[in-house]
Amino acid sequence: MADILWIFSRLTPLDVVDILLVALVFYGVLLLMRGTQAVALLRGVVVLLLSAFLVSNIFRLTAFNWLIRGILPALVVAIPVVLQPELRRVLERLGRPAGLVSWGGREVATERTLEAVAVAARWLAERRYGALIVIERDTGLQEFVDRGVVVDAAVSPELLLTIFFPKTALHDGAAIIRGDRLVAAGCVLPLSESMVIDSHLGTRHRAALGVTEQTDAITVVVSEETGIISIAYNGRMVRRLDDRRLKKILQALCQPQAPANGLSKWFSRHGSRAEDASGRESAAA
Repeated sequence: MADILWIFSRLTPLDVVDILLVALVFYGVLLLMRGTQAVALLRGVVVLLLSAFLVSNIFRLTAFNWLIRGILPALVVAIPVVLQPELRRVLERLGRPAGLVSWGGREVATERTLEAVAVAARWLAERRYGALIVIERDTGLQEFVDRGVVVDAAVSPELLLTIFFPKTALHDGAAIIRGDRLVAAGCVLPLSESMVIDSHLGTRHRAALGVTEQTDAITVVVSEETGIISIAYNGRMVRRLDDRRLKKILQALCQPQAPANGLSKWFSRHGSRAEDASGRESAAA
C-alpha cells in the first residue's frame, strides 16, 4: 500500500495526461471491439492481471510477483494471436468513413420478440422449412452478423417465414436477433467441436450447438427433414418442442437472472449433445 501511495504522490500533471492518453487508446480499441466475443476475453484478462498485481504488491509476494512479470511478455504475444479476427476487424473499421461509430447498447429480447420466434417456429415446422434462429444475449455476435446480409427489421413471424422459404437466397444461413430487431440473415456460424455429437445430426444442428458453445446465445432450430423444433443453449440441445414449450423456455433463458435460476442444470439434464432419446435426426436436417 505504501508503494501505491508513493506512486500517486510522484504524479505530475503531465503524467496524468500521459495516463489519460493511454486510457483513451484502450477505450477506443474496446469501443471498436464492442459487440464481439473479444470483449469478454479482454475483460477476464484485465481482471486477472489487476487482481494478481494488487495481491502481489499488497502482500509483497516475491515469487508470485516474479511469476506475474514472467507471464506478461507471453501475454503480449498471445493476445494478438487469439484476437486476430477482432483486431483485423478493428483495422477494417478504422479504414471506413464511419469507422469510429459504435453500435448501441446491448438489448434484451422482449416478450413480443419471443412470441414471434415461437409462432414462426410452429409455422416453419408445419411447412417443413429448415430454419436456424439465433438470439443474442450478453456476448456480442457482431462478427457473425458481418458475415451475413444486413436486414435490420422488426422481428415478425412473417419475416422469418419469408427468410427461410426454401427458394430464397438466405434460407441456408442463420438469422440473428438482437433485442427486437432481426439484424442479419444468411449468417455463417461455427460448427460444434464436440466429438460426442451424433453423426446423424446435420450441419444446421451442429451450427446451432457450435455458436452456443462459444457464446451465451440461444438458438432455435427447425428440421427441414422432420419438422422437429429444437432449442440449443450452452452447448446442449433440447428437441421435440411445440411452440408453447419453446416460448416458455425462451422466456426463462432471456431473463437477466437466467444463469442463476437453474436453467443451465435443467439443460444438462434434459438436453444432449447428440440426440433426443425419442429419435434421431436425419443428416439432411
